[in-house]
Amino acid sequence: MTDGSTQNSIAVRSKFIAAMGILLTFGLLLGGCAKDKDLEGLNNADKAYEDAQKAMASQNYRRAIQLYEAIQSYYPFSTVSKQVQLDIIYAYYKSSQREQAIDAADQFLRENPTHPRVDYAIYIKGLAHFEQDPGILEGWFNKSIESRPPTEAKEAFSLFNRIVERYPASAYAADSEQRMIFLKNRLARYENYVGHFYLDNGAYVAALNRARTALEDYNGSDSSDDSMRIMIEAYDNLGMTELATDARRVFAKNFPGAKL
Repeated sequence: MTDGSTQNSIAVRSKFIAAMGILLTFGLLLGGCAKDKDLEGLNNADKAYEDAQKAMASQNYRRAIQLYEAIQSYYPFSTVSKQVQLDIIYAYYKSSQREQAIDAADQFLRENPTHPRVDYAIYIKGLAHFEQDPGILEGWFNKSIESRPPTEAKEAFSLFNRIVERYPASAYAADSEQRMIFLKNRLARYENYVGHFYLDNGAYVAALNRARTALEDYNGSDSSDDSMRIMIEAYDNLGMTELATDARRVFAKNFPGAKL
């Protein structure tokens, strides 16, 4: 049998727990109201999409992404769902969330391999990789960083090349081709950088292979003459006299007046 003080203590504790429950419920309701207010218009997918488009037009990418993501969650089968998948790729890209843009593009391409705007998803994915490559700093700051592995540049080059080859009539083909020129030069310079490293360390076969890659995979780059020099030096050191002579002949024909 409990005494009066114990009963009072239990009663006080019960009231406290009840009061905390009311406060917690009230807090959740307030949070829900705040969220609903922030995502006003989600009772209609078309209206929410219209608001997202307005946010994009005003460059409020955070708001646009929030709305696009909410539409995807609440209305995955709406009439605007496919377009939202495309739009959110661009919104992520414009807000510098490039990894998210790449992931969103991959998801769209997996789910919609025959969609008429596949080229757009590939293009934005290419842009995201392109702008993550440190090599673009060369043009902006005249800072040579050719020694850095061009992982992102290779991926961007592959994506832009995919557009040019598979979708030549695409609205993004011309720009993709121009970006490929920049990337081709970037990638060839890296191959030559590694080729020179191998030459300096006596790995002549490895140097030769790098130069060949630069010439064959990135034909017409602005450092093709350097690739030829690496090949000639490697042939000389390997004792391949005939091949070295042929390479010198090709060099003289393609780069008249240039020094070996």
